[in-house]
Amino acid sequence: MEYSVLIIDDEKELADSTAEYFDMFDLKTCCVYTAAEALEFFKTNSAKLILLDINLGDSSGFSLCKTLRETISVPILFISARSSDDDMVVALNIGGDDYITKPYSLNVLFAKVKAVLKRYEKSTPSKGLAHTYGDISIDLDSGIVSKAGKEVELTAMEYKLLAYLVVNKGKVVVKQDIFDNVWDDSFVSDGTLNVHIRHLREKLEDDPNSPVYLKTARGRGYIFKAEQ
Repeated sequence: MEYSVLIIDDEKELADSTAEYFDMFDLKTCCVYTAAEALEFFKTNSAKLILLDINLGDSSGFSLCKTLRETISVPILFISARSSDDDMVVALNIGGDDYITKPYSLNVLFAKVKAVLKRYEKSTPSKGLAHTYGDISIDLDSGIVSKAGKEVELTAMEYKLLAYLVVNKGKVVVKQDIFDNVWDDSFVSDGTLNVHIRHLREKLEDDPNSPVYLKTARGRGYIFKAEQ
């Protein structure tokens, strides 16, 4: 069965109330309360987005995220009462797409989830053949990115960020435009964006410390260099 959202949280009452709220607005949601239950869920079900707590009774959300990322590319939004920058950086480094602190407002969380789902479900305009830049190939029709002939595994948010920069190739894209059009959220932090840019550079650039394609426009934003 396909769900819009899977909530993985050992705070059963909070998870259930969140799911009930989402269901009221026709966002089909399922809850599981342990890492083991989450892995069992994906044997017979799917979800378009995952809300994942860091503290799980039988494991950690960090460990589960790493496992899920081996086979699943849908957005993973961490939800946690832990608010340190270190936790956020770890969450983003291991494949999380966003980090939301508890306690959260149900209507605000719902709006964020809806925005992310809308962003990912929106079909990408046809761009014809794959775009090739050096040994990097980016096919905006299929969503496949490859380097030196090998497919590059990107998280959902990494792909959306890359696609947005490629569509605007050769232009400086200011950070606020990225926040509004990639995350659909004006309040995403610079740290979140910087981590995703670094991940893309590590996966696509020969030398991430001296990028050729994903360039920084200091004080303004980023630019995807279009030289082919």
